[in-house]
Amino acid sequence: MCPKNGRRSDRNISKEDVCARIGYYLYPYRTNLTGLNEAEIFTLFLSQPSHLLSDLGLRHASESVFIKLLAALPSMQRHDAEFARQRIYIDTAGWFDSKETVPFLIPLQEAIWQECKVRFSYQRGDDVLVERVVDPLGLVAKGSGWYFVAAVEGNPRTYRVSRVRDVSLLEEPCLRPPNFDLAAYWKASMSNFKANLPTYPVMVRVSPEGLHQIYRIGRVRFEQQGEADEAGYMQLRLLFENPHEAAGYLLSLGVLVEIIEPQEVRAMIVEVAERVLAYYKQAVS
Repeated sequence: MCPKNGRRSDRNISKEDVCARIGYYLYPYRTNLTGLNEAEIFTLFLSQPSHLLSDLGLRHASESVFIKLLAALPSMQRHDAEFARQRIYIDTAGWFDSKETVPFLIPLQEAIWQECKVRFSYQRGDDVLVERVVDPLGLVAKGSGWYFVAAVEGNPRTYRVSRVRDVSLLEEPCLRPPNFDLAAYWKASMSNFKANLPTYPVMVRVSPEGLHQIYRIGRVRFEQQGEADEAGYMQLRLLFENPHEAAGYLLSLGVLVEIIEPQEVRAMIVEVAERVLAYYKQAVS
């Protein structure tokens, strides 16, 4: 039976088990902090991605442990630690605030710790809502987004946490594939994802409002080309599957975006616009 209190009471948790799930283990003896070299101190005290820790409810714990570590260092090494914190800042967010809401991140995290099966609803990219019963395997943070890795009939799959709905922890314990390695799975998944990215490029000039719409709509990969001009317009290189997909997507942005190239996409949009105009002219006459 899967316990409800977040602790696994059916068997002891070994140090190796903890390491496999959170990546490190604090052994029950005092570490000699004076044995740390300068590079190790810099590594410990560099700025952490605090928004990710906040998502997991760990930000205050993280701040507390760093205060305790800092107090335990000799005065010279304490100066080195503060020196590093004031000179290197790690910001995992992009230039534009595209922070996702992840209201079901905590129950998914609980399911991972408790090793329970999970039932949830998932809103796919086409807006269709589907239900899944899965074996939770882990969570991955990439940029400002969270991804839930879970097995369906033994096959690992990836779900964007911001699209997860209505999470329920089940009584049935989850089945973890033997020798499953979360980091190795993620690296292989990303490699496969990049190999299958759309390869039809479209150059556009987009207004600030249009750029906001592109972030809001999503579903397209893009790269900024140079800096924004005085009016705030910038050039983007968008990647689509084919010209028809490009035309449909860019039509939804209307006059907020100007297509620079290729010409075939411009021609397709002109043709569609003329057909729509002719249809409504006839409808109102």
